[in-house]
Amino acid sequence: MSLSQADILRALELVKLPASGQSLAASGRVADILIDGGKVIFAIGIDATEAHAMEPVRRAAESAVGGLPGVTQVLVGLTADKAPASAGMQARQQAHRPGGAPPKPAGVPGVRQIIAVASGKGGVGKSTTAANLAVALATLGLKVGVLDSDIYGPSMPKIFGIAGKPQIVSGRTLAPMEAYGLKVMSIGFLVDEETPMIWRGPMVISAITQMLREVAWGDLDVLVVDMPPGTGDAQLTMAQQVPLAGAVIVSTPQDLALLDARRGVAMFRKVAVPILGLVENMSYFICPECGHRSDIFAHGGARHEAERLGVPFLGEIPLAMPIRETSDGGRPIVASEPQSAHAKAYLALARQVQASLGGATRAAPRIVIE
Repeated sequence: MSLSQADILRALELVKLPASGQSLAASGRVADILIDGGKVIFAIGIDATEAHAMEPVRRAAESAVGGLPGVTQVLVGLTADKAPASAGMQARQQAHRPGGAPPKPAGVPGVRQIIAVASGKGGVGKSTTAANLAVALATLGLKVGVLDSDIYGPSMPKIFGIAGKPQIVSGRTLAPMEAYGLKVMSIGFLVDEETPMIWRGPMVISAITQMLREVAWGDLDVLVVDMPPGTGDAQLTMAQQVPLAGAVIVSTPQDLALLDARRGVAMFRKVAVPILGLVENMSYFICPECGHRSDIFAHGGARHEAERLGVPFLGEIPLAMPIRETSDGGRPIVASEPQSAHAKAYLALARQVQASLGGATRAAPRIVIE
């Protein structure tokens, strides 16, 4: 027997809204129901001011739908269509908090430091860099996890060659997948590869929060977060949800990519997240047949930009077929070809990141309002 939207709504008749006592199904708040086999995803519409009060309703909705025959996974997001408060209103709200300081985000239990690997735009090799950086950090003796927070385009299942679904440890807590000595979590493990993620911002935020907070990460020295491209909801959510130890910005050398890299640096600085440095990916290409070097995307742009912005330059990663082949094959080059020049470039990057983290504090980032 296949599930239908009517089945979902019947289950939600048992969930009552706290203020009115009306059933969630009858309230008109349920939207975007997606059924994929035994997986059910939907949104609950709320006013922005109701987020805290409606969290128990969200959990009750997940429980009610999760009890239906044939349901294996449930993901429910709270989505607020109301415009957020103006900067002035946010400042006034902050002024009423004790000391005028914003609330400090809690760390993730067992995780000592969290770093974001980000880019201002897509297509610069950010996910490949994040994966090989994580493997390199593990090679240096650290306990490392990887969170793929790119909800619309998850890459880590492919790069690490991981198939299957995470197991439930207890309640709603999932066990991360494992590969190459790393613990890995991605939305790609929870939905089919070809399922489009047609989600609005609040559902993306909800999913990222769940993957941070409801995964049994265990004891980790570093959690490497592969961020989606850009400077939007996911980046701000990460900065507000956890005390980031720093951000690595990935760019290619050409001017168009560097423009977006600048925005990435500016955004993390705005929320007081330390910039661990810039990486110039696809820095140059050496022909495997004749050995001729070609600067396909120009060369040295990220180094010059790092100097201009006053942030560390973390090194150059070449445009190389072995990096592409091992990533497509689920065998990150640092793990599969550790003695190669390409793997050594990632190891050099990891050593610089490790050194920077040695002096990083875990103070919560402050959200700066102008």
